[in-house]
Amino acid sequence: MTSIGGTEMVDWNLAVATATRFVRPGPEVSRDEARAIVAELRKHAKSSEAHVRAFTRMAQPDATGEAPHDTPVLVVDRPGWIKANVAGFRAVLKPLLAKMEDRRSAVPGGAVLGAVGGKVTGVELGMLLSFLASRVLGQYETFAPASRDLPAGAQGGRLLLVAPNIVHVERELEVEPHDFRLWVCLHEETHRTQFTAVPWLRDHIEGEIQAFLGETDIDPGTLLERLREAAQSLAGAKPEGEEGEEESSRSLVDLVQTPAQREILGRLTAVMSLLEGHADYVMDGVGPDVVPSVAEIREKFQKRRASGAGRLDQALRKLLGLDAKLRQYRDGERFVSAVVEEVGMDGFNRVWTSPNTLPTKQEIAKPADWVARVHRKADGAP
Repeated sequence: MTSIGGTEMVDWNLAVATATRFVRPGPEVSRDEARAIVAELRKHAKSSEAHVRAFTRMAQPDATGEAPHDTPVLVVDRPGWIKANVAGFRAVLKPLLAKMEDRRSAVPGGAVLGAVGGKVTGVELGMLLSFLASRVLGQYETFAPASRDLPAGAQGGRLLLVAPNIVHVERELEVEPHDFRLWVCLHEETHRTQFTAVPWLRDHIEGEIQAFLGETDIDPGTLLERLREAAQSLAGAKPEGEEGEEESSRSLVDLVQTPAQREILGRLTAVMSLLEGHADYVMDGVGPDVVPSVAEIREKFQKRRASGAGRLDQALRKLLGLDAKLRQYRDGERFVSAVVEEVGMDGFNRVWTSPNTLPTKQEIAKPADWVARVHRKADGAP
């Protein structure tokens, strides 16, 4: 990311090289099949725009009849996803790592990190990315810096569809491939619509993330230790029973929470639950009209999402905080469904008015409280 005093906190190039080396190979497809899959995903991403726009009533077409999207859709392989996410990490984590660099020589564990250097950190981060790269189906990158291979829109966003992972899951679930690909595109297109139709959303989330990182009070040695534990888990190197139940239940996020961060994290959790739940709600709402086998896909996908792929996978999901992400899908969708049932889609869309109308973490669990706060107050009810 940056070199301060001649020493990098993280060797990002090595992280990319390590992740690319260790990532699992994708499913076997012929060259002709690969071309057809990429073409179909691009077609579905395009058709999803109109479906999502009509269902959500968020992004209205301009005078030319086009939706106001300026973000490219990129169909990538697993190494492409790795490169894109490392670039995003470099941008988002720059203030935190600069702060840690300043403290490195003056805090317990700092000397260890100084001796080990950014190369070990890069290797360990690369191991984690290699694990994640085979699991992500699609991703709207909100803070994506553009590159020659991975262009971004004017506002910095881009939509990634990870073709080998989509093919892998559709084969694993034994679902109709064309339906599954469109179903995935509907979810990811909803995320693109959220950020392109709500101009303040990107800056709001970026501000919250930077506030969270600005409050971080973790010594570099502790962070390195936790990264090493995650990397060792990937290799099966951590002896069974080495950690107690309380320690093993902590995620990477848990290590960097001051009291101020807990408050910020609560707000971030609420907004991410909203975004993920809204995407699931839209995906299933549009699905019956355009995806004939949506009920079968949804049932099988939910079982896969909940079960993980075994003990190692479950341990890593807990360590990386992915279990919390699964709860975000579930809780957020319940919130959206309850609010739409109560006040309709236009009533739900008041959530996008300003940061003040976003639900709190408590309101995600109790949608009626959000309705009471936003609707009854706005409508003059006592």
